[in-house]
Amino acid sequence: MHAIEKILAKNSGRASVRAGEIVTAKVDFAEINDLYLQTVTSFYEMGGETVWDNTRAAFVFDHYAPCPTIKTAENHQAMREFAKKNDLRYHFDINTGVCHQVMAEAGVIYPGMIVVATDSHTTTHGAFGALGTGCGATDMACILLSGEMWFRVPEIIEVRLDGQPPVGVYPKDVVLTVLGKLRADGAVYKAIDFTGSYIDSLDVPGRMTICNMAVEMGAKTAYMQPNDAVLAYVKDRAVRPFEVMHTDEDFVYAESHLFDVSAMEPVLACPHSVDNVHPISRIEPQGIELNQGYIGSCTNGRTSDIAQAAAILKGRRIPKFARLIVVPASAAVLQECMDKGYIQTLIDAGATLVSPGCAACLGTHEGILAPGEVCITSTNRNFCGRMGSNRASLYLASPATVAASLLNGRITDPRRYLTRKES
Repeated sequence: MHAIEKILAKNSGRASVRAGEIVTAKVDFAEINDLYLQTVTSFYEMGGETVWDNTRAAFVFDHYAPCPTIKTAENHQAMREFAKKNDLRYHFDINTGVCHQVMAEAGVIYPGMIVVATDSHTTTHGAFGALGTGCGATDMACILLSGEMWFRVPEIIEVRLDGQPPVGVYPKDVVLTVLGKLRADGAVYKAIDFTGSYIDSLDVPGRMTICNMAVEMGAKTAYMQPNDAVLAYVKDRAVRPFEVMHTDEDFVYAESHLFDVSAMEPVLACPHSVDNVHPISRIEPQGIELNQGYIGSCTNGRTSDIAQAAAILKGRRIPKFARLIVVPASAAVLQECMDKGYIQTLIDAGATLVSPGCAACLGTHEGILAPGEVCITSTNRNFCGRMGSNRASLYLASPATVAASLLNGRITDPRRYLTRKES
């Protein structure tokens, strides 16, 4: 069996499972973000009184942090009351950050577990050797009642990434390159196992970036075999004992795709699709002018991401009338970036700092776009209307590319600044 299958077998009390089977498995942790008050409503409509385990469920207020409307404030109010009534051990309010980041920081994410959340980017937690997947409000209400959910055991495809990245190529470039080949429907209801020497040596933030965007290929979940960086991260954080699962040597993938990371270059996902991916060397000559740059989200809002931007913008200033919005993924990330001077560097360069959370990534507040505007962003989706007007255009890129581009006022290869810095 694959490690994912072993997790499903363990949590469903079975000796083995295989692709295509339907199993009912115990959920190790459930998370509800502030878009899903309907979960609470459905819970009560089903006759629920208290959650199955108040140590294994949490709300995260990240999409509306802080609230931009009276309605969202009312939703937060109702969800806080539910959390108080159920005495939830974990509750992440507007002062904490994006769900996928704060759960990992809190130690509720660890190898060998099943985590389900009302967010499609729960695939992020494959970075830790966990099975992470999203669900809707009704399924989540069932989890809160019973602690279980049904799963269809997915086919598993391998994305093998070997080699060392050249200067200017970051995990975001790597996963966008994969997306460009596999396309947005290349892994629908399948699991992606990211393997290879590049993954073996990758740090935790980079792993989270790549697994986060597995869902943009349609994947139900993602997986990476935990390396030393992961084990060091969870060792002192994990709130429960954990077991690292290993894939059997004779396991056969449904399909395999091989990529040479050493041959990659910085890329962009151009409007209006995540798989409309092109090398920046082809896009830069077009001189595409920008109105806004955005660094943050559950994809690229961690300390190392903000550090990339700060390294390029240090001692420089963004153009007049351009906007650079920086959204740390969590309060802990914000504090670390303040301690290291990155925030001051970015503010000195003309950036606007926003509260940790999702902010404009979902197009509701704190940086939404007007018709005709062009934004380069480190977020994960660029379809029409994602960050505001459906007549705005979004280019997805690494934080380094975002910083270099906004500094120049148009889409720009970050390697020119990185080379200058190194020399």
